[in-house]
Parts: sequence; structure tokens; C-alpha cells
Amino acid sequence: MKKYLATMMVSGLFILGACGQDLKTANVPANIKSACLQKFPETAKSKVSWEKEKGNFEANWGGKSGEDNSAIFTPAGNFIEIVKAISVSQLPASVLAYVKAHENGAKIKEAGLVTDAKGTVTYEAEIKGKELVFDKEGKFLKAE
Repeated sequence: MKKYLATMMVSGLFILGACGQDLKTANVPANIKSACLQKFPETAKSKVSWEKEKGNFEANWGGKSGEDNSAIFTPAGNFIEIVKAISVSQLPASVLAYVKAHENGAKIKEAGLVTDAKGTVTYEAEIKGKELVFDKEGKFLKAE
């Protein structure tokens, strides 16, 4: 029984780490909030919600859902990437063709334009609980 409980506790911690953990703004380190404000000055006038995911900090703001923008920072305050929500119709045509051909035409639930710290642009398309990642021309890269 003890072994079972220990396994369940470890599994629960793993799941929490993988899914993200909501944070109160007061619990976000000052260097992270400062880095976000410096990189994205518009957050000064926006309601920002925070999550901790895979050891990094994620700031979400904008739009009706409050998640039109999602920026990720390391614990040191280094910018990793920003995902801007876009409509499915803004995805390159080759993304839609890929989903039709390789995912049996599954419905794309959400789409995003990702820009990393180096300026590399990719697209994300969420289907069936997974994210498909494409380069800026719409060529399939990987599933996450």
C-alpha cells in the first residue's frame, strides 16, 4: 500500500509539472515580471496571468480569453518564446493540407504564431490534444 501511494504521489507531481501550475502574480519572482515588462511593455496595461511549466514561467495576456499572447521565460528571466494566437484561416495553406492528409482532416482547435528568442518563426496547430509544429513556410516539423 505504501508503495502504491508513493507511486501515485510521484505520478501526480509529474502530471502537475507537465500541465503547468497557475501562479499568483505575487508569487512570480521580480526578475521574471521585470523581464516580461521590458520585453513586452504592453503588459503594463494588461491583466497578466502566470503559470509555471517545466520549470519556466509563462505570462498570458490579451484578448477575450486573456491568452492571446503567451510568453515564456527561464527562471533567470531570459526570454524563450512568445506564442500569439491566430485564427485557423491565418495558417499557411500547406498546414491545412497536411492536417487533411495526415490527421484525417481533424479539426484544428487553436492556432498560434511562435517567435523564439532568436527570431525563428513557426506555427502551431492544436488537434486532438496534441500540437503540430510547422516552419514559417508551413512544412511539418514535429508533433508535441
